[in-house]
Amino acid sequence: MQTLLLILHRPQDARNIGAAMRAMKNMGLCHLRLVAPVAYAVEELLRIAHRSEDIIETLEIFEDLPSALADVHYVVGTSERMHPERPMCNDVRALAPELLVRAQTSRVALLFGPEDHGLDRAALDHCHVVLRLPSTLDYPSLNLAQAVLLLLYELRMAAEQPLPPLPAHTPAPGADHEVLIQLLRATMSASGFVKAGDGSTNLRRLRGLFTRAQPNASEIALLNALLRQILSALRR
Repeated sequence: MQTLLLILHRPQDARNIGAAMRAMKNMGLCHLRLVAPVAYAVEELLRIAHRSEDIIETLEIFEDLPSALADVHYVVGTSERMHPERPMCNDVRALAPELLVRAQTSRVALLFGPEDHGLDRAALDHCHVVLRLPSTLDYPSLNLAQAVLLLLYELRMAAEQPLPPLPAHTPAPGADHEVLIQLLRATMSASGFVKAGDGSTNLRRLRGLFTRAQPNASEIALLNALLRQILSALRR
């Protein structure tokens, strides 16, 4: 649990930040990152999350999501909706042991979106898997802090049991993927592959491909070197 990150993307209510911190304290999670959060007072958070000064001291704030994920190897997004075009998981209890195993050798982030609409498509593009917590179809939307607590509880329970074997390799961190995407964008433009627009749809599909494949750092470096060579040849 100590090696997992909780990331709240554009949280809109300081009370939810405080309640999420309290859930972290209850379940043994230490590392919190906020992306473009609502303005808040530390005293307001501590009124909800008593004795959470240690989380406040290590709290990190980022202006955008790619920056918050730059050193993260595996990202679990959360959504109340199904996304058939993305890797989905509807069984948090089965997923929890896998996440704990990954966290032994990688930086794993649990990503939650803003309270009104959740994670948007651009944010979900960064996720290796999208987790849907089970709830009634008549009222599927969970409060942000409640959803955090449910996921952290399942991780706490899984930590009490024997874990499966370590994964074969560590996926490359988010910063490496961003370099790859920018090189792909430049190569598509220089080669004339993009005839109109900015190629964002194709880039999204390619990002999804590489996210599902989970290449390691050396594999990403090989792809980056290849694309740089292609770009150099095209420019000559």
